[in-house]
Amino acid sequence: MRIRKKPWAETELAQNSHVMKDAENHRGQWAKHFGNDNPIYVEIGCGKGGFLRKNAQAYPNINFVGIERNLSVVAVAARRTQQELPNLAFVWDDAKKLTDFFAVGEFQRLYLNFSDPWPKKRTYKRRLTYRGYLQSYRDAFGEKGEIFFKTDNRGLFEFSLNEFCADHWQLSRISLDLHNSDYKENIMTEYEEKFSAQGMPIYRLEARYGMEENTKTEQKKHTEHA
Repeated sequence: MRIRKKPWAETELAQNSHVMKDAENHRGQWAKHFGNDNPIYVEIGCGKGGFLRKNAQAYPNINFVGIERNLSVVAVAARRTQQELPNLAFVWDDAKKLTDFFAVGEFQRLYLNFSDPWPKKRTYKRRLTYRGYLQSYRDAFGEKGEIFFKTDNRGLFEFSLNEFCADHWQLSRISLDLHNSDYKENIMTEYEEKFSAQGMPIYRLEARYGMEENTKTEQKKHTEHA
């Protein structure tokens, strides 16, 4: 869906304290920006920011960064962030190369929520769970990392399962109908609220590498069971 350009978008991005200007200059300096050494979780394609705002409110000991390439959409996300949330930042840019914005190992979790499914066979390499992207995420994570993935698209979910397995990620908490599962702490995105109201199933998984599945004391403390 094409988003109409907001005439106030550039002014909002210039004035809003939650928007990072020249994010490349913060590479390796995010702890300094947030003023702490807390974990950093990143969402690619954060849309209007509802998911991250709710997370930032629920988990003040986690820093959240949302990356969105659409000017008007990220401006809406910034404007809707009325409450001062020192653990939340938005980046207006393309997230194709995360190492442009983050030093290796600087963030620990990546959220991929309702990414474009690129349904045509010839466009499969554009899907954010294509193994080429997965390998680039590894480069950014360093020794270990985790991805939380949600979609309403069954074809994309099946494709993603195969790609994660082919790239040797450890999968867990796989759900074919999230809202009828036993996850009690799910935080929904704007898209998810709409799809759920229509009775559509939501597919979800967690993918990790370099992490032991049963030794997640810190994760239990901070995990959003999306």
